[in-house]
Amino acid sequence: MREQLEELLIKARGELSDINEAKDLESWRVRYLGRKSELTNILRGLAALSLDERRAVGARANEVKSLLAEGLNQKTEELKKESAQKSLRVDDALLARGDITLPGRPYPVGRLHPVTQTLNEMSEIFASMGFQVFDGPEVEWDYYNFEALNIPEEHPTRDDQSTFWVDHLTSHKGWKGLLRTQTTSVSARAVETMEPPIRVIEFGKCYRYEATDATHGIMFYHIDGLAVDKGITMADLKGTLYEFARRYFGEDRKVRFRCDFFPFVEPGVEMAIECALCHGEGCSLCDEGWLEILGAGMTHPEVLRRGGIDPDVYTSFAFGIGVERLPMLRYGVDDMRLFYGHDLRFLRQF
Repeated sequence: MREQLEELLIKARGELSDINEAKDLESWRVRYLGRKSELTNILRGLAALSLDERRAVGARANEVKSLLAEGLNQKTEELKKESAQKSLRVDDALLARGDITLPGRPYPVGRLHPVTQTLNEMSEIFASMGFQVFDGPEVEWDYYNFEALNIPEEHPTRDDQSTFWVDHLTSHKGWKGLLRTQTTSVSARAVETMEPPIRVIEFGKCYRYEATDATHGIMFYHIDGLAVDKGITMADLKGTLYEFARRYFGEDRKVRFRCDFFPFVEPGVEMAIECALCHGEGCSLCDEGWLEILGAGMTHPEVLRRGGIDPDVYTSFAFGIGVERLPMLRYGVDDMRLFYGHDLRFLRQF
């Protein structure tokens, strides 16, 4: 099987070097890196090997995959540069003949940031399902960020190591100020100020004092949803989230729904989407082929009660989505820090 991998690498590199048109790159990618590629077929045969052989061949297979992906990226950039240079040569030739009718070279045009594009698209999807946007402050009271969401003062979520506290704010009712860690704090305000039936989404920046990695940052965008009415069930929650996933990711993307715990919902669930990079095989970005995008559940009766809504009359569901993970999954971005790195080569892809 190792020999097959080496032969495949040599063959793929040879074909890639002969490609001179951008349109031929996609067929090459499908043939050697697609879900039905020869490399994928080799990986499926690992189960027949012994444990030691499986480790060795699997490691080499991942190296081959990385080498082919790197070669594809390099070839793509080469063809882009060749195309740009060819265009410049044509323009210069026309200018040399004094063609004053030739249009000027275009200036770069700005566009919306990919996270902003994602927020706009999500808002449109939920608005079409009857939700309205409800806003709240980024500098928040700890009551709305924690206590109103059934997170008492002794709860570990309130540890200083996960929250940016704002000491200079004048205390109000004994509450302390902080940078909100989740837009669920706006849901607490909605429950307190609105009368059922309620269907709202709240989105904006959130802040957490934690280590940054490919899927976590000290600042990120969050979008929360809340529905309060008579007779709302878990089926309504599941239907809403499945419809959102279908519209955003498409019909073919797999969705996983399973139990989880959040203090402000009971029962609680988390929803994960099939990884766009490895398509279920497992990689550095995902957890065995899946990446969690949201937590949800039936709103805890105590949260409704604190907002002045009788949980014996009304039921509710709530959900919270990490916004950056959605374009990561849709476009195969392997590190959320790229969205905030100001690298125009990356941002121009969206």
